[in-house]
Amino acid sequence: MKHFPPNLHRRDFLGRVGTGMAGMALNGLLSQDLLARSHSSAGSHLRPRQPNLPARARSVIQLFMTGGPSQVDLLDPKPALATYAGDRPREVLDHVESVGSAGGLLPSTYRFTRHGQSGLPFSELLPHTARCADDIAVIRSMWSNSFNHETGIVEMHSGRTMKSSPSMGSWIIYGLGTENQNLPAFVALDDPDKQILLGKKNWQSGWLPPVFQGTRFRASGVPVVNLEPQQAYPGPVLHSARTLLDRMARSHRDDRPRQSVLDARLASYQLAARMQTSATDALDLSRESKSTQELYGLDQPQTAAYGRRCLMARRLVERGVRFVQVLMNAANNNPWDHHSDLNGGLERCCHETDRGVGALLQDLKQRGLLDSTLVTWGGEFGRLPIAQNAAKPGRDHGPTGFSVWMAGGGIKGGTVHGATDEIGYKAVDQRVSVHDFHATILRCLGIDHEQLVFNHHGLDERLTGVEPAHVVNEILL
Repeated sequence: MKHFPPNLHRRDFLGRVGTGMAGMALNGLLSQDLLARSHSSAGSHLRPRQPNLPARARSVIQLFMTGGPSQVDLLDPKPALATYAGDRPREVLDHVESVGSAGGLLPSTYRFTRHGQSGLPFSELLPHTARCADDIAVIRSMWSNSFNHETGIVEMHSGRTMKSSPSMGSWIIYGLGTENQNLPAFVALDDPDKQILLGKKNWQSGWLPPVFQGTRFRASGVPVVNLEPQQAYPGPVLHSARTLLDRMARSHRDDRPRQSVLDARLASYQLAARMQTSATDALDLSRESKSTQELYGLDQPQTAAYGRRCLMARRLVERGVRFVQVLMNAANNNPWDHHSDLNGGLERCCHETDRGVGALLQDLKQRGLLDSTLVTWGGEFGRLPIAQNAAKPGRDHGPTGFSVWMAGGGIKGGTVHGATDEIGYKAVDQRVSVHDFHATILRCLGIDHEQLVFNHHGLDERLTGVEPAHVVNEILL
């Protein structure tokens, strides 16, 4: 126990007490101010906000192909691989996961043909996507810093390799809010039964306020678990129960100021109540015509699961959802990771997804939504041009040069940007980093990537990091 100093006089005591009282009063005023901000933060963060630049896109659909699709078999034809088949370039061999299983250069067995007025080349494995060639800009010169799947996925989603970083969808909601207050601003559509690699880290808010985290919707069965009550109640009873729960939740939060998790949780409860009608309507695919369902491949077992997600994505952006992330079925949690049996794996993945992707682009365009919806396609990296595992050849991870594509809001379709070397190993012309890619997506939405800032532990953080990032203006309208 501390004692007063022996020389403390009455005047000193009163002065110190006065200072303490003033401090307590100031602290109270500040707490009230912060509490008021906290109370309004969850709702205000999600209100729609005007971008700081002219925008072409209002929403984003991210078609993420977990595992790393092979660029030289799908989007980046390399005739030189046939010329040098079997050669073992030292530069490539120095960057393989397992030198012992590395073979020589492996030509693609798939035919590339040109499509549309632009003559954009696509592999025969992507016939439905190829029909939309004139709406697509292929970036062939992507590169990343990550050779491993986990860090690669996090980098492509967040611009960083740290697993606690906010995803791009969360950054976009932070910057623009949402136009539909009855549906989540950021929705993730994945396999309802099996977890894709990294699970919810694909749509996490990281150290951004939790209200910006993505909401997982199930593509089959009940879209949102526990959204509907197990037992029906009369309207007045339900209203009274909700009012009481809301009052209790607010009281709990008010006793714990500056807890953003509580704000986000309360906002989630309120959103859930509003979603009971809106989500059911948005995800009820039976309201779509038979021809639309067939367009997406819902009538075929192998294409139905991914086609459902693509159709859901269209219905969600149609209703003002800002960011929709579409992930593959997870027969394994890393479906495009073809270290062996490349042909079997590629054909399976392309057959499952290509019809839904092509239908999504065609459907958005028919409905006048493609001009305002940015669609992106790609994985965390590509594959190496050499063989791996001689019995059933596959390809190892290839982050130094790979392909992605963008279509829709603000994109100049029918274009190719950048190039890899003659064997498709590394990006050599008009190279595009992950930060450049993110800066370009933000620009389509009317966001200056340098101005999208969140102060985290005293640092002004950005989706595009601190190093210079460049918008790929060559593919923009």
